[in-house]
Amino acid sequence: MTRDDVILVGVDGSTASLYALDWAVEEAARRGWRLHLVCAYALPSFAAASLDGGYAALDDTAIQEGAAAVLAEASARVADRGVPVTAKVHTGDAAGVLVELSREARLAVVGTRGRGGFADRLLGTVSSALPAHGYCPVVVVPLRDAQGHQLPEDSEVPPVPPVRRIVVGVDGSPQAERALRYAIDEAGAWGAQLTAVSGVPVGSMTGLLAWLPSTVDHEQVLGDMTEGLNVVVDRAVAGTGVEVRRFALDGTGAELLTEFSTACDLLVLGSRGRGGFRGLLLGSTSQAVLHHASCPVMVVGSRAEDLDDESATPDPIDPVEPTTDPADA
Repeated sequence: MTRDDVILVGVDGSTASLYALDWAVEEAARRGWRLHLVCAYALPSFAAASLDGGYAALDDTAIQEGAAAVLAEASARVADRGVPVTAKVHTGDAAGVLVELSREARLAVVGTRGRGGFADRLLGTVSSALPAHGYCPVVVVPLRDAQGHQLPEDSEVPPVPPVRRIVVGVDGSPQAERALRYAIDEAGAWGAQLTAVSGVPVGSMTGLLAWLPSTVDHEQVLGDMTEGLNVVVDRAVAGTGVEVRRFALDGTGAELLTEFSTACDLLVLGSRGRGGFRGLLLGSTSQAVLHHASCPVMVVGSRAEDLDDESATPDPIDPVEPTTDPADA
């Protein structure tokens, strides 16, 4: 049994989360998958002075109703898009809830810098935690216009551009090769142009290559990288019919991929990369890319199954039925 054909989407009523939802709809339509919308909230307990060592918990009735309203709005937004949708309110930390639900999904999608929405949920926190710990690939969708400029939270939700150009970071590690396979799969689904990029800072000879002697031929280093990149890409693309452009470049992963994000529609990264893309996930490089990329970023974490993995998964998140009452879903 394989994973359920569902895209998990975290929503909180903010413009950022609605934009991420629109992106997820486009992906689901391309794939023939369904959407499962989630709004999660956690209530703090406050020490009650009138109780000896006790705690008083807030009544969450109003907040639960607010969460249901958020899901109702989100479900209505995509009701006419021809994509099956289910929705559910969860109690608990949003990041933890989405991580657990990601065990059963093909893909998870969240926005960034979500403010001002229901219960002031911050998808900025979720967009950092979910890629690091999710059990499926995670797409983080920044709230930016077509020119890559950050939009204010009170702006109108911009239209989602189609994915025509995809860039994937490759460094020869198993994690990066898994990300490459997902990038190839995305390129096939969208009919997009795919570019594989490998980078190493040979120009300044600082950081990772500071130990190299000054007599090392920089062109030779890049040439060797190109050969290795070709081997990895040729192996991954065999039999797919997808063409992949390849570039071995002078620079760090964060610099190169952030720059490429201004000219592509989707970045794909692996986790715990080495070489030119060292620490792509859970480290400074991945955080830099996630915070500064101009386009959506797909993170294929170490917990994400390989595309060829047919291992069993838990029961589906929900039956494939349109949600009419999110509070009861």
